[in-house]
Order: sequence, then C-alpha cells, then structure tokens
Amino acid sequence: MLPPARVDAYTGYRYYAGAQVERARLVAWLRRIGMPLAGVRDVCALHGTDPGAAARAVRAHWARVEAETAERRDLAASLMNRLGGNDLMDTDTGTTTTAVRPHALHVSALSERGRVREANQDRAHAGPRLLAVADGYGAAGDLAAAAALAALAAVEGAPAPGGRAGDLLNALEEAVHRADVEVGAAAPGAGTTLTAGVWTGSRLALAHVGDGRAYLLRDGDLVRLTRDHTAVQARVDAGELDPAEAAAHPDRALLLRALDGAGDGPAPDLSLHEGRPGDRWLLCTDGLSAVVPEAELRAALAAGAGPEDTVRALLALADGRGGPDNASCVVADVLPAGKGARAAAV
Repeated sequence: MLPPARVDAYTGYRYYAGAQVERARLVAWLRRIGMPLAGVRDVCALHGTDPGAAARAVRAHWARVEAETAERRDLAASLMNRLGGNDLMDTDTGTTTTAVRPHALHVSALSERGRVREANQDRAHAGPRLLAVADGYGAAGDLAAAAALAALAAVEGAPAPGGRAGDLLNALEEAVHRADVEVGAAAPGAGTTLTAGVWTGSRLALAHVGDGRAYLLRDGDLVRLTRDHTAVQARVDAGELDPAEAAAHPDRALLLRALDGAGDGPAPDLSLHEGRPGDRWLLCTDGLSAVVPEAELRAALAAGAGPEDTVRALLALADGRGGPDNASCVVADVLPAGKGARAAAV
C-alpha cells in the first residue's frame, strides 16, 4: 500500500522518507474507519489528483457503514426481545434500558390538497397505536394510498402492548407486503409510498417505503429516522451529490421503492425506537418535507402547541411556500404513564 523508500538488504527493515509521512497517516486513518484495502488504494490515488473525489469516496464508505450499523442495531433489538429479555435497546442511541410502564399517545393527523394539485392523493391515519402517511401517484393514486392504509389496520390490534418487538416487526413487515398486493389489486398502474409506525406502549416500530419521512423531536433536537428511497438519495449516499444539491435536484421525487403490486414487492426499512414521555413523533409525506426546511419543521414541532394545532401549523408552512404538492402529516406526543390515549383527525 505504501512502498518504502529503502529496504535493508540484511534485516529486511523498511525505511520511509519524510515526504511519505502524510500518505502513511492517510492510510492509517482510512484503515481505522474500516475501509477495505481496495478503497484505501483508490482514495490515496485520488488524494493527489482530485481531493474532492477522494472526499466523496470516504463519505460514500461511511454512509454504507452507518446504514449497515443501523440495520444490525435494529436486528439486535429484535433478537433481544424475541429471545425473551427484559432489556430494550434504543435504536437511536444504541443503549439499553429496562422495561417501563406503558405510555399512551396524543395524536393528530391532517392531509391537504395544496394549491397546485387538482386532487389529494395523500392519506394519513392517526390512531391510538397506528400512525401512517401514504402518498399515492398515478391516475388512481388516491385508491393506492387508501388501500395501503387499509391493509395496515389489522396491525393496530395485535400484538398488544408488551408483546415481543420481533413479533411486532414481523407483523408490520407482513402487513406492508399485504399492502403492496392490495395496492396492485385496487389501483393497477398506480402506486404509493408508505411510512407507518405502530406504538407498543414504550416503543415505536417503523416501516418505511418511498420518500415519506419520520422524525423524532426529543429535548428540542429533531432527528430524522428514515432514509428516502429515491435515485437522488442514492447519489447522496454514493458521494455524488451533497444534501443541498439533492434538495434542489429536478429528479428528487424519482422513487426507487414504492408499493405498486409489481413483482415480489419492495422490502420495507424496519426499525424500532424507544419512546419517552415528552417525545414527539412526526410522520409526513414529501409534500411537507420537500418544501419546508428541517429547521422550520423543528421550530413548529417545538413551539409547545398540541398535536391538533401543530399539524395545522406544519401544513400552513407548506402552503406558505406555494403548496406545490399534496401534503400530509401525523404528530404524536408520548404521554406520561397512566394518561389515556387521544386521537384526532383535524
């Protein structure tokens, strides 16, 4: 990887020149972040000719590492609960906590057509346990979105809070596959995105397909929990675009995964997130997230209003930016133990 300046003919000891120190440090750093030797070789070659390309290669490698780590963390959480342990893993922090008394949600949903579209093909649902948004497309996109949410209805009733998380994630994944079949039957030629969460009383199990989004507001910080399944996001992951370029890219809505009844159906991203009293969840379609910057989303979510007023405030932000698309959102607050669940569609 780094040819020595001289090798002692008798001892085999390798000597390096002072000019090689920077490259040696680069190799050591790349190996410390787990980059394979072939990748190290490529980055070193680019470092002297195209530093920007070298940086993009490192960024792409690290994006893959983070994605793989998240998948393993979610699997570990599922296995821990499937094997009957009492400890719960928080997939946002990687830490474990002991089981807690179930908490309820105070939730609200709102969906609006916007100023440009002729019809609203979005659908949103806010129940005591099931939260979901779907963004239909095609001539029968409204039917596709409605069929997807209807297929998830059975998950809201089982398993009951306190059931094993692995069973819940399995049930959620099966429901998404059923939703794909139902979309194909109800709306041939159309399709929909889907971002849905099932609340267990202490955790939110998420299933995600497409470019809807889920966020968590905790202690004033907004954390995005999902990754867009779009061609532009894939280019960001590969280091070919930065997030600012992606936000303005003309192909940002080109989906790589959606529910359309074709083939075997897409594999949903599944994750499990520990909830605490005071947490606030947001699920939304891209009619909100693609129009309103995250800083404004955070400010609206942190303003202190209840879920009903907050969903109105969020969609007012999208409307204030021209309302170019249908927009839907669900806001859910985690209540202290003992408080009753509250659901509203405004």
